[in-house]
Amino acid sequence: MHIRGLLHAHLPKTLRVKLLLMSLLVVSVPIATTAFVVENQGREARQEEKLDKLFGLARILDSSLGDGFDGLRADAADRTAQIALVNAKLRDVTDMVAASSPGVGVGYYSKTLNAIVTYGPSRDYGKTVGQSIAPDHPGWNVMASGKSTVETGHLVRGPIMNAMLPIIRHDQVIGYIWANELTESIERQAWEMDRAILLVTMAGIAFGLALAHALSTRLSRDVAVIKNGLAGMLCDLSHPIRRPSGELGEIAEAINSMAQALLGARSLNENILDSIADGVIAVDVAGRVTSINPAAQALMGVTLRDVVGQPYQSLYMPNAGFVSILLDTLESGKDHIGVALDYPLMDQTLHVNASSSLLKDGNGKMIGAVVVLKDLSEQHRLQKQVMRADRLAALGELVAGIAHEIRNPLTSIRGFMQYLESCESLAEWQRYAPLIVRQVDSLNRIITGLLEFGRHRPSAMAPVRINELIREITVLAGAKSPASITLELASDMPVVEVDGEALKQVILNLVINAIQAIPETGTVTVATRREKDEAVISVADNGVGIAPQDLDKVFDPFFSTKPTGTGLGLAMVHRIVDAHHGSIAIESTPDVGTRVILRLPLIHTEPQA
Repeated sequence: MHIRGLLHAHLPKTLRVKLLLMSLLVVSVPIATTAFVVENQGREARQEEKLDKLFGLARILDSSLGDGFDGLRADAADRTAQIALVNAKLRDVTDMVAASSPGVGVGYYSKTLNAIVTYGPSRDYGKTVGQSIAPDHPGWNVMASGKSTVETGHLVRGPIMNAMLPIIRHDQVIGYIWANELTESIERQAWEMDRAILLVTMAGIAFGLALAHALSTRLSRDVAVIKNGLAGMLCDLSHPIRRPSGELGEIAEAINSMAQALLGARSLNENILDSIADGVIAVDVAGRVTSINPAAQALMGVTLRDVVGQPYQSLYMPNAGFVSILLDTLESGKDHIGVALDYPLMDQTLHVNASSSLLKDGNGKMIGAVVVLKDLSEQHRLQKQVMRADRLAALGELVAGIAHEIRNPLTSIRGFMQYLESCESLAEWQRYAPLIVRQVDSLNRIITGLLEFGRHRPSAMAPVRINELIREITVLAGAKSPASITLELASDMPVVEVDGEALKQVILNLVINAIQAIPETGTVTVATRREKDEAVISVADNGVGIAPQDLDKVFDPFFSTKPTGTGLGLAMVHRIVDAHHGSIAIESTPDVGTRVILRLPLIHTEPQA
């Protein structure tokens, strides 16, 4: 990794230099390799050629020798005379052969005489005649083995390449013939050949680099056109790149087409963002505002210049305890959909419906987050008006119900008192006084129920075992009832945090209503189960049921289908269930039965202001 880092740090950065270096490698490496191979092969060929020539000259001398040295020595008395005699007869041959190849030295060596008998050209090397070779001279190996050999080194003549051929007569080695050439001459010829190869190689590399330079210059110019055009497109997509020639021109055309498509898409997106009624705000990964559409600007009373680049927190009042779902999405990566918020601005509070999600680039990398704000202020105002009208309507119905319920007992009391006003009989007084008392009790019962319905009782929340509470209530409620009560209580019901006394009142009212809805005999079924974080309680009967037109009124105060009912029981049930942040629903079919379903959270939490 360290070496790779160094290479990366020192490699050229520009395209033109990279192309030149690549061209240098592409051109010089093959040419240099070829030159190296040719030079080596040339040296080997030249070596073989020299050896062939030298051995050829040696074989000429061998054929010129005839039967050997014995016939040439005649009857000379001593070794010196014999050497002189042999030299005299062979000197012209060696001089002639040497003259045919300038720079070459040839000669004979007699094993019997142990001396050089001739060495041509004799004018240069005649003084060596009669000398014996050194004990370590390679000629001894040739005469001992009877095999030709080549030696390069410093011998009698000096630094030479020496081809030595054994002289064999009648299966006996009688000496050897040599043909040699000075290595200086050989190296000079090799250098001339190497110089020619080097010149050709340099010319080839120079031509290749010149061509590469021309091509790289043109390519760099075309690339620079595209590069500068792309830089211009960063600011203005409508500015096209000038089209170079060749394939780069096609690339430039493709980029221009993509820029036009992107410009169209951007314009469309900008038009959409500018046109939609909901506010859209985008932030980067640091929580700074990068975009805000006109609807959001109008909603928050800011301008684009005021907020772009500023922290998102600057848009709302500090220290207001406001938890931004946009910043939560940016931090946790969790999307929020349709969250109702009170957005505290510096001078007002907005009621909005907000949704937030992450923004990612084409590679899936997070680049920020976006929030969409739907203004609910007008809807909130209209909702308040509707709720106020509903409360007034409910109050009117309540007043009408109270007036109706109170008028009947008062009318009866007034009638009895008018009758008894003119009656002097004690028996009549005794007869009608209990009736008057019952009417007064009826009034008191109505007023007591009304006060109970309207009183805000402080909740006494505590853990309660729902199944045990239901068993206790049903034992009391079913003691004097002709209907049978069946319990279907889930064994896994957890402890629920409720107001136990208030819940007793709720279940007792529902069970009594179910019993009263059964004309003679029937069954009331009370069941419990758990669904996620809620406890579900259902009370069902197979009684007379409720008419469809009355289902929406059963929780209204003073609405009752029973002749003696006050109509406050189910209204009280609904109020208690609401206080527990639960829900109540009724399903009923006439002549089939009714089912009331309660849903209560397992843990009671007070609503946040």
